Amino acid sequence: MRTLKHHEEKLLKKVNFLHYKRDTNVRELQVMRRYHITDREDYTKYNRIVGQIKKLATKLKGLDPKDPFRIALTEQLLDKLFNLGFITTKKSLLKAEEVNVSAVCRRRLPVVMVRLKFAETVKLATEYVEQGHIKVGPHPVTDPSYLVSRSMEDYLTWANKSKIKRHVMKYNDKLDDFDLLEC
Repeated sequence: MRTLKHHEEKLLKKVNFLHYKRDTNVRELQVMRRYHITDREDYTKYNRIVGQIKKLATKLKGLDPKDPFRIALTEQLLDKLFNLGFITTKKSLLKAEEVNVSAVCRRRLPVVMVRLKFAETVKLATEYVEQGHIKVGPHPVTDPSYLVSRSMEDYLTWANKSKIKRHVMKYNDKLDDFDLLEC
């Protein structure tokens, strides 16, 4: 890099073009690579959600443990986090403080698909979602950042017109062309 002239140094005194704050965040890059998050905005949204959850949990911990308001809100928070799949048990408020971005990313549609053996890798599952091969309930989903709750996991299926569904049904000797028609 060339040396800066005096007026350039004055203008750019507080800016360092060689080291960005974003580049030093190794954890962010690991999570984005592991869960195949292509859009950095999704990661920042998940990070913001986790921050709000932790902030609410610490405020609730600051209240009197026997306060009926705290008990009711703690129950609601833990129920919500459990139903979304961010925590494994509804035992205590400590579980809400342990929620991290990875817990949110594990509820993304492609990751759930890999866990349910719809695809071998998260990247392949992301491609299936983007191509429209998957539906959650009656609606096809093409956004890989779709968060699947515990109750909606059971309604994850192949889309009716999907070639993959046709291939799987043919392999299992259950292929019926009438079932594959879109009604």
